[in-house]
Amino acid sequence: MDEREAKLGFTPQKENVYNKLLPYAEDLDSESNELLAEIKAHLGRTVQVRDVKTGAVHWINQLVKYIRLYGFKFSKEDHISFIKLLFELVTAPDLEMSLVQKFASVLISLLKKRALLSREDLVLPWKPLHKLLESVLYSQYEHHGMQLFPPNIENVLKNLVRVARAYFPADSTQEMLDEWRPLMCPFDVTILKAMSYFEMFLPTVLPPEEHAKGFKLWFDEFMNFYESSHNTPSWEGHLVILFARLANHTIGYIDWNPYIPKIFTRFLRSLSLPVGTSIVQVCRTRVGYDIDVVVLWMVSMLGGGTITQEHLDQLFQALESYYHPSNHGKWSLRLLQFLSKLPATLVKRLHRERHKKPTWEPTIPESHKLTDAEVTKFVESMKTVTFLAMFGKAGSNDAGTAMHNLAILRPELIIPTLLEKLYPAMETLTEPHRLTSTLNCIVSVSRSMLRNPKWYPEGPSHVLPILNLSLPGIDSNDFRKSLMTFQLMSTFASLVPLVDCSEAPQYRTDLTDVEKELCSATAQFEDFVLQFLDRIFALIENSAREHTSRMDSLSHERLNAQEAMLEIGLSSTISALLQQCSDALYQSALQKLFRFVATSVFEIRVAGKFVSDLCRAAAKANSKEALKLFVPHFSRNIKHLTENEDVQKEEHLDDELLWNLLLLSEVVRCEGQCLLVYKEELLQVLRSTLHLTCKQGYELAGNLLRYCLKVLTLIYTTDYRSIKEDWNRPLQDYLAVRDWGKPGKLDDLGLQWHIPSAEEKAFATELLETFLVPELERLVKFTQGEVMSREELKKTLGIVNHCLVGAGSLLAPLSGETINMVLSLVPMKRFMYSCGYKDSINIQGKDIRQMITDVIRQVLAYMMSSHEDDTKSLFLIIRIYTSLLFYNGALKEEFDTRWKSFHMVKRAMANKLVGEKQHMRALLVDRIMLQHEWRVVNRTDKTFTDLHKAMFSDLLSLSVSRYSEVRIQAQRVLSQGFLFFTYSYKLLLPDILKNLKEDPDIPHHQFKGALYVILGTQKRCLATKRNWDVISEVWPAIVQAQHSEKPSVQKLIEDLGDKIDKNFETTAISIKIPDKCVEAAGQLLSNGSQPTPKAQAATCDEIDMGLKEEEKRNQHYLEVYHKLCDTLTELVENGNLMWKFSQLAMELMLMLIRHDTPLPSRSVRMYVQNMVDETLMVRKLSTVAVSALLKQQKRSHKMIEMNPYEVSHTAPPTDSNVVLPGVRPDNKWLCYDSADVPDTKEKWESTVFVEKTHWGYYSWPKSMKIYAPSQDQPKLSRNREELSEGEKAIYDCFSDQTFIDKLIGFLSLEEEKGKDKFSTKNYTLLKGLFRNFDVAFLHLLRPHLERLVADTKHDTHESSQRCAAEMVAGLIRGSKHWDFERASSMWQWLLPVVKTAVGNMAVESVSAWGTCFATISESRDPRKLYPIMELVMDSPLSGEGGSFNDASRLYVLQGALAQQEWRVPQLLHRLLDYIQPHLMHPYKNVRDRLGSVLTSIFLFDYPLPHGTAPDSPQRAKFIEEILPKLIMLRDMKEQDQASGKTNHVIDKKKVPDETDAALLVEENGGAGAMETESGAEVTRPENGDSERKTAIKLCKSVMKWLQGNVNRTNYTLPPELFKLLPIIAPLESVMNDDDLKRECSVTMACMAQSYVDSTNVPTALQTIKEVAGLSSWHARASILSYIQVMVFGNLFIFQDPKYKEEIRELVLHLLCDDQLEVREVAAVTLGGFLHCGYLTMNKDLLSHFEKLSSTKLKKRKRTSVEPPSIESLLKRHAGVLGMSACVQAYPYDVPEFMPQVLMDLSDHLDDPQPIQMTVKKTLSDFRRTHYDNWQDHKQKFTDDQLVVLTDLLVSPNYYA
Repeated sequence: MDEREAKLGFTPQKENVYNKLLPYAEDLDSESNELLAEIKAHLGRTVQVRDVKTGAVHWINQLVKYIRLYGFKFSKEDHISFIKLLFELVTAPDLEMSLVQKFASVLISLLKKRALLSREDLVLPWKPLHKLLESVLYSQYEHHGMQLFPPNIENVLKNLVRVARAYFPADSTQEMLDEWRPLMCPFDVTILKAMSYFEMFLPTVLPPEEHAKGFKLWFDEFMNFYESSHNTPSWEGHLVILFARLANHTIGYIDWNPYIPKIFTRFLRSLSLPVGTSIVQVCRTRVGYDIDVVVLWMVSMLGGGTITQEHLDQLFQALESYYHPSNHGKWSLRLLQFLSKLPATLVKRLHRERHKKPTWEPTIPESHKLTDAEVTKFVESMKTVTFLAMFGKAGSNDAGTAMHNLAILRPELIIPTLLEKLYPAMETLTEPHRLTSTLNCIVSVSRSMLRNPKWYPEGPSHVLPILNLSLPGIDSNDFRKSLMTFQLMSTFASLVPLVDCSEAPQYRTDLTDVEKELCSATAQFEDFVLQFLDRIFALIENSAREHTSRMDSLSHERLNAQEAMLEIGLSSTISALLQQCSDALYQSALQKLFRFVATSVFEIRVAGKFVSDLCRAAAKANSKEALKLFVPHFSRNIKHLTENEDVQKEEHLDDELLWNLLLLSEVVRCEGQCLLVYKEELLQVLRSTLHLTCKQGYELAGNLLRYCLKVLTLIYTTDYRSIKEDWNRPLQDYLAVRDWGKPGKLDDLGLQWHIPSAEEKAFATELLETFLVPELERLVKFTQGEVMSREELKKTLGIVNHCLVGAGSLLAPLSGETINMVLSLVPMKRFMYSCGYKDSINIQGKDIRQMITDVIRQVLAYMMSSHEDDTKSLFLIIRIYTSLLFYNGALKEEFDTRWKSFHMVKRAMANKLVGEKQHMRALLVDRIMLQHEWRVVNRTDKTFTDLHKAMFSDLLSLSVSRYSEVRIQAQRVLSQGFLFFTYSYKLLLPDILKNLKEDPDIPHHQFKGALYVILGTQKRCLATKRNWDVISEVWPAIVQAQHSEKPSVQKLIEDLGDKIDKNFETTAISIKIPDKCVEAAGQLLSNGSQPTPKAQAATCDEIDMGLKEEEKRNQHYLEVYHKLCDTLTELVENGNLMWKFSQLAMELMLMLIRHDTPLPSRSVRMYVQNMVDETLMVRKLSTVAVSALLKQQKRSHKMIEMNPYEVSHTAPPTDSNVVLPGVRPDNKWLCYDSADVPDTKEKWESTVFVEKTHWGYYSWPKSMKIYAPSQDQPKLSRNREELSEGEKAIYDCFSDQTFIDKLIGFLSLEEEKGKDKFSTKNYTLLKGLFRNFDVAFLHLLRPHLERLVADTKHDTHESSQRCAAEMVAGLIRGSKHWDFERASSMWQWLLPVVKTAVGNMAVESVSAWGTCFATISESRDPRKLYPIMELVMDSPLSGEGGSFNDASRLYVLQGALAQQEWRVPQLLHRLLDYIQPHLMHPYKNVRDRLGSVLTSIFLFDYPLPHGTAPDSPQRAKFIEEILPKLIMLRDMKEQDQASGKTNHVIDKKKVPDETDAALLVEENGGAGAMETESGAEVTRPENGDSERKTAIKLCKSVMKWLQGNVNRTNYTLPPELFKLLPIIAPLESVMNDDDLKRECSVTMACMAQSYVDSTNVPTALQTIKEVAGLSSWHARASILSYIQVMVFGNLFIFQDPKYKEEIRELVLHLLCDDQLEVREVAAVTLGGFLHCGYLTMNKDLLSHFEKLSSTKLKKRKRTSVEPPSIESLLKRHAGVLGMSACVQAYPYDVPEFMPQVLMDLSDHLDDPQPIQMTVKKTLSDFRRTHYDNWQDHKQKFTDDQLVVLTDLLVSPNYYA
């Protein structure tokens, strides 16, 4: 038994290590044991007696607080018991969701630290969590508004699953696969659900021996799935997260090498980077990968001989130019995230491998741990881009973060290069951005620079040069530079003791050379500090405000944002510097500061504030020495300046007095003990200044009083130095340079605390007696009628507040008689946490807080009766109330701010590699101080007494005050009080609601104030409390608060309504705690672990009583719910409410419609009747409500189990893990067969209908359930007597013809011209009617439907058709459970109606009918819908109604078939056969729709791994059929070559031939979507159109199909599509058909940006070569642009050397093309490949270009007109273009070969065109891209080369 266990009685799981360093640490063990015993006892008991909503929530809050204060300071047994209890509570059925969220959050924190509990200790079932998540994520009630969830519930539950999955049992993986595999139909949205569940639930933290039960069951299957989908479908992100997590947890157990090229390619594609110069950039709408996930995956795959590092090198080489500062775009943010997160993730992995303490989690095998060489390679690969990103437009923060982590790994690679950039930046004045960026990065690497003896021992030697050079950065004219300089100085100062060690070599012989050099450099510290002070003094002098108004008080003296930030920077820097100075250095600085202060006087707003910060820093660093100089000086000055009595009465004081007062008030903020010496001086100063008339004067004196009291009474740390040692010892004993950058050690921090001594407490008491008591006496006299001016009153109240805040930590809390605000079966205790404040101070035995409270309450009462207009005094009283109620030494708001800033600094400076809290000592001291402060914040006694109630009543009276400013302040404090004292609002609720009544005695301001109190602050609101008793009082009161018509009140009521709407959550009516929870609670009480619970487990009687109480509670809530519904209904129906308030009541009642309790029938009737109200908003509300009510009344339909193998007469598979996706013998029976439809009753009843489309495609569920036959379902055609009361209310209205006529009239009204869409709300309403009441109302609705579909009037057509579409969709969806007779009679009359509707479609109504047919078809068995299927398939391209109707019918058909996915292959075949002859349709709109239809048809030709061949149409066959019709388009311009022209230039004078003329006429330039409405002038292809024109139309349809592939299909570029490339490429050049050109460009861009599977690369290259050999030079040029985009988008797939060689040869071949444009594009393509590192620059390539460029041109004689030989000119130009590409490939760099290449290029300046132009352009581009860094670049050239280059690049001077 170790020491801790002996002391505590148990071994704690993980204590909070900071508690042991608190000055009162010895009290904490007994306190924590006491608290834990209470928590265990009462939490267990409260669950046993089923008091969850109040008792359990209270005690779980106490547990949360305990964990925050003590860590996991409980035994493993208790830890497990807490988890099991909370798990049972979270998964309890039908628990209120706000409670689930609360319990889940606590459970997450208990499970988060995985190392504490192994899988042997804890096993959690996964199914309850799945059930809970399913009920939230896929709630069938939420979209009806019948379940209102807390805003963050989804994320909380997902996080719970993530922390719990490590404890799922070993067999859970197989169970999950069986559960969710059937959802994996790639064409259905359910695959997204399956993948998100797999990503959340699948456990990956398993020991190696369990891998066979874990990832090995699914890895190959999922990876194949990932590889088979090429178009980033929505579910791919989940799979990527799963793989990344798996990779991280199984490093060394999976060979990732085969997948790495594909992973990297997909990541590169997800960045959506622009490539090439093409005008057409296809926007890919799919979401990119999450950067955090990608970096985790990549880092997890590093090491162990994988090829990940080579791919990372290639990736960064390809991305290099995108990181350059001159390239900024929407991609930059993601690239910078990638840059900053990648090294951070590697640091985490290295920490795990080398420094993390071993736990139960599987370790990484030695063979796969990263070696030093691998780490170096990693850093080198990132170095270049990191230094590029440093100067980017988005700022240097991401680059700084990256450098911080890279420098932790390899400082010697990063820091020297950074310093090389820093020193020149510091010496130049013209580039401030460069300086601030480098300073930011230096700060990031400061710790690595100072303390890395292994990798970078010379780092510390740069500190002093950097500090000295940074001094000019303190510049009052450059705010940003000054801030960065302060950050740099404070960072280095907090790491380096400023001790002069220059004499150390004389005394010591153990110094290394580096140390000797460092010691001698430390002599400069004194100069640096003094020069720094000079700079600061200059800054202060420049910052002084010339003109300041003296009328304002100090509180109005706000600094502007820049001044405030500068002040923070200045004070933190000076504090760090003076704290770190040796005594001698400190004295020099102090003397200099004192001389400056003593000889200057500044205004106190800006310059004064800055100087006061300097003085405060000096006093904190060495209180004794600083006070010795400052206090006597300032006291003397103040005494001298206040000797004259007139000063007391002056309203505007002399600057000198204010200056001295300000500095004295700041100087005393030091160690309290040191103030005692100056007690008399301070008392004298306070006596002479506290009652000054000048506002600024007495406020400064009040600050002095407050700060004196604070430093005397608070507990705080006094030493923030970087090391605990005394660094003033002799050099032979201690050498400070060895402690530079040394981290603090928690076990040896040497903390120094200030704890109030008896003398300090006595001095504090004396201050209170001297200054507080007289003021309280004056206030008492004031309440008795003595006259006091407003200024005097403010002054007095200010002094009281200063005393209260100053001494608050030693004042006893308010006491009184406790009020129990809520009934609970267990005590609702709160704890007082010890904080080292043993005794409170009092005056003559009286409680000071109580004294102040009594007096201030009297003052308030007096003022409210006679001085209510003195608002400023009331503000002070409200402030005093705040301090009395909430302040006990620390405020939560201040703590939160400090906590936040502490974590920011910690993040920036942490060394995550080593971990183990290796932080700077100052940071650790700060953290311990925060731990103490958090205890102080929580020590507040939250017992609510009668005194608290009286004070809350006072605040309420101020909250409804006549003056709005007073109301606002008081309401804020009252809201804070309601939050602080739980349930306290209940006591004030009657008084608040009383002010809302319509009563002449209640003035308007009280009414408005009460409304604001109810509205509350932020999300807190009394009208959204999860308490039925409260809501039942508040909601009716709000609805009746209609007696003010002021716009401000109306706006307030609206805000209140909006707040309720946004924040109200469904509150449980019935909470039933299952026995499992009671058992888990019993386990917590009886697990035998220490400390023993304070109370016994509940007895059987108590448990029975708890059960009765639960029933009683639930019954009470149900009654209150009904009463509330009745009250609101009554208010709406009695007609006394204004329309706005009536509407509000209906909105509130809408939130009361629930999934578990029927709404009272009176309310149902009210909503139904209001569906035909004259007001649009009321009708809308009623429609939503009745839809929800129909859902509420829906009867459950019986399900039966079904064996699909029996239905199909096939044998089930022997292994459930072997899946064959696709159409198989066992699921073929689900497919639609028009020859076998259930058109008779026998067939209908014998058909097994399966509604969900995904079942069976991938695999079958273990237990397959379908709806039972219709005879086993709830009865249809019920008469009125068989209906429930709520159903009768609906039945009665809908049976009324007049009501129906009105309703349909309203539903078919146009709301907003041209903007009305198919309304889901109306459709849901109609569907509910037909589902619940079947044919009861059909005879009334049928005439309306027939009338609406026939309506073709111009003004009503759109709304009539929309309404008809909603009715048809509702009717067909609602008839899901009708029997054969009802269904067939419905189809008989409905089909002609639908046919009419389809024939009457217009532009405005086509989308409504499209939605209608898609809705009908979604998740419905196609065999049940056979009439509609056959209807839409019936000759859609009949030509009736013109091309628009053809296109519309296709659109509708597409919607119906698309929803059926894989189940209608026969219909897809029929459709393809039908549309194939129409693909060359004369109208563009029809062709565009045909292209889209083709995409839908071939969507299912998707080769899933191990899948069966698809039954649906196949692309390959289709292409084989259309290719012969398109082949003639391959060489559109052959007639040009026949004319014998060279160089492929089109002769502009040539008259267009017949084909071109036809193209010109075709479709009016491609713009007309509907050339002729009637179709009279349309000539069909067979009526004489030329073959070529027909082929072009076919080609346009095919191109639309190809474009549709980009976003809609999973497999975008199968090999057969490449056959179309040689046809499309030449068509880009057709001059007289813009539409064709555009379509070709877009199609080429789509195909180029598609993912190319590795198996298809040879096909792709073969096709590209074929295109490159075409006679059309446009085709050759466009294929070069195509290659650029294709290769970059598939970079890692094209890495095979033979592919590279083929592409290289092709580009070099086209570089010698006889068409100039082709050669130029080839040069750009080559440059791009060299630039992104795809092709490498080598001597062979250069010599090839040199050889070509030196091709001799036959010299022309002067008289000769013969041009040079074309062949030799081509070769020479090709060589020059090649060299030009080599130069262009390096736009920001000058590699070794470049100077010579430039010289070679200059030799061609006199060559004939186009060579000359190429050279000039190359040189011009070189100059432009290298201009910024020319000073660095020119070092790479020899002097001779520079002379030549300068001549070439500098324009000749006119005067030369």
